Amino acid sequence: MKKFYLIAAMALATLTTNAQQKLYLSTYNGTDIAKYDGATCDVTVNRYVFKGWNTVSLPFELSEQELNETFGSDCRLEKLVSVDETANGIQLNFQDCKVNGMQANTPYILYYTGEAATKKIAKEALISNEAATLSYTTKSGETVSMCGALKHLDGKGLYGVMAINNADAKFVKVGENTNGFYATRCYIQLSSGNMQTLTTRHLAAGEVTGIQAVATEKEIVDVYSTSGAKVASKARASKVNSLKPGIYVVKGQKVLVK
Repeated sequence: MKKFYLIAAMALATLTTNAQQKLYLSTYNGTDIAKYDGATCDVTVNRYVFKGWNTVSLPFELSEQELNETFGSDCRLEKLVSVDETANGIQLNFQDCKVNGMQANTPYILYYTGEAATKKIAKEALISNEAATLSYTTKSGETVSMCGALKHLDGKGLYGVMAINNADAKFVKVGENTNGFYATRCYIQLSSGNMQTLTTRHLAAGEVTGIQAVATEKEIVDVYSTSGAKVASKARASKVNSLKPGIYVVKGQKVLVK
C-alpha cells in the first residue's frame, strides 16, 4: 500500500511539473511578465492591427512561418538599424528582417495588407522579461531609442507611428488628449526632448546600412573593402565612420560611411 501511494505521489508531481502555465497577454493595460520570466507557457495574444504599418513588441519569439500564418504571407517586418541627420530632422532607417523572425521584447514595425482586425496568436513559448531597446546616436549627439511598451503609457513627449491610413510608417510626437501607447506597441524617444521631424527609410534585407546596424559602439571589428582587402584590423566600431567615405564590409555586411 505504501508503495502504491509513493508511485501515485510521484506521478502527481510529474504531472504538476510538466503542466504548462497559461498566459493570456493583455495588449491594452499590460501583463506582469516578470513572474513568467524564463518559463515556457501556453500563451495567447489577441492583437489588433491596422491596415498599413503597425508597431509590435512581444515577450516571446515568432518565426517567419508564424508571422506569415498570423498576418499573411505578404506581411513585412522591419527593425530600426540606424539613424541619420537630415536637413529637416532625423531619418529612421528600418531594415527588412522577416527572415529572422521576431525576437522576444524587440521593437519592430509590421506591415499588414489586410483590413483592420484582431489577430490571435496562440502557441507554446519561452517567455522573456528582458527588454531590448534599440538606441542609436546621431552625429550631433541626439540619442534615438525605440522601445516596446510593457504596459499602457500616456505617451506625452514620445513619438508613435500613426495607426490609420499609414503607408509610410510615419512617427509623430504624441501630445495630450490621446490614447497614448497600449501594451505590445512601440514608441520612439529622443534624449534631448526637443521637437524633431522624423522620417522613415525602408531598407531591403542586406542593403547597405551604417556601422550601428552591425556592431556596438565599443565593439572591436575588422574592416574590409568590397573587393576583400583588409582596410582596418581590430578597430573600434565607433572609429569606422572616420574612414574615407565609401562602402566597406564589417562582419560580413556592407556598411556605408558618409
